[in-house]
Amino acid sequence: MPYTLKPEQGLTVDAENTKYLAGHVDTGDRWVLNFGPQHPATHTTLRLVLELDGERVARCTPHIGYLHSGFEKLGEHLDYNQYVSIVSRMNYLSPISNDICWHHAVEKLLGIELTPRCKAVRTIMAELGRIQDHLLCVGAAALDLGAFTGFLYAFNPRERIYDICDYISGQRYHPDWTRVGGTSQDLPDEERFKAILKDFLHKDALNAIKDLEDLVKRNRIFIERTQGVGVLSKEDAIAWSITGPLARASGVRRDLRKDFPYLCYADNWDGQGAEAVKFSVPVASEGDVYSRFLVRLEEIRQSVKIIDQLIDKIPGGPMNAGVDSKAVKPPKSDVYGSIEGLIQHFELIMTNRGWEAPIGEVYGCQETANGELGYYVVGDGSPRAFRARTRPPSFINYQIMAKLLEGHMLADTVAILGSLNIVAAELDR
Repeated sequence: MPYTLKPEQGLTVDAENTKYLAGHVDTGDRWVLNFGPQHPATHTTLRLVLELDGERVARCTPHIGYLHSGFEKLGEHLDYNQYVSIVSRMNYLSPISNDICWHHAVEKLLGIELTPRCKAVRTIMAELGRIQDHLLCVGAAALDLGAFTGFLYAFNPRERIYDICDYISGQRYHPDWTRVGGTSQDLPDEERFKAILKDFLHKDALNAIKDLEDLVKRNRIFIERTQGVGVLSKEDAIAWSITGPLARASGVRRDLRKDFPYLCYADNWDGQGAEAVKFSVPVASEGDVYSRFLVRLEEIRQSVKIIDQLIDKIPGGPMNAGVDSKAVKPPKSDVYGSIEGLIQHFELIMTNRGWEAPIGEVYGCQETANGELGYYVVGDGSPRAFRARTRPPSFINYQIMAKLLEGHMLADTVAILGSLNIVAAELDR
């Protein structure tokens, strides 16, 4: 096989596999085609205006703005806990990751230190979100090129992740699970949670990617339609601020979990000298559709490895930060069993007087499935943000679409667009 992938190593491919050079083709008789929003690959929310010279794309003009959600403006009207129900809808492929990242930024603003138990469980759920997102992307990559069975191999295990989200939060699709300083509730049954996780990781997740690999990695049609297609150079990835699997498939060795550690990716995360979780960052060098496919598959394996290290080491103790921080909701037992807990709960929920938000600004970011997800939060002393700006990876990564597509055949549009894994709700905010 021309491609080989190992953690921290690149892919190698023969030069003749490169099919086309990006750039404008010669002028001639051209016609304009709207690719989307009706096309299934555009999810009814993306539109590419293609200028075609025969079947080759001479120019591509991406259009956004089909959702008109107003997500960022809503951040100025909802308090720091309520807004979690909005951020989870920005990326509906892995909403739990958005929950965790939003409150990561808020806790940075408020100066709240999470408990070791909360850090461990949040890390586990963040990696589950990564698996959840990647499974859909690699499955859709097969589906878009005609392999419907490959889509089922990847999509069915995602249902198990929804079950896990439902188990810990009470909601399947949009968990809205995190709260300032912790989570909405502790694990219902820790041993049951561990058993469900282990069964999913080693029975469903790993088997799914093995089945998918066996189906497509030696499939001539899949190889011909992905190798050398949509090549993004390392220099362009850096110049266009591309992050996540797209950048790493082009040789950019950047992962916020390594470069700016947080949660259990940092040493001494439990306050008692615990080492950071060990994992490798898969990096490729060709930057084509096939490289992005392989990088995502390997990232699923690395996420399984991370969760395996934590599943039997979840610390005891409280899930939420202590009552010393008046911005943290007290446990229900304290609300019903002590006057202090009842007053704190009343002030937060009924009067909004319990918040101690400083006047300042922070930027908090995490490595999510599609790259760097960040929130820029401006606090004005009130229980809600004066400004809540989002740095969504899909919006930044989508800008490269026109450059990648120009010079390719019309049939390559689906393969290239699917490899970017654009989530439309992150575009028009």
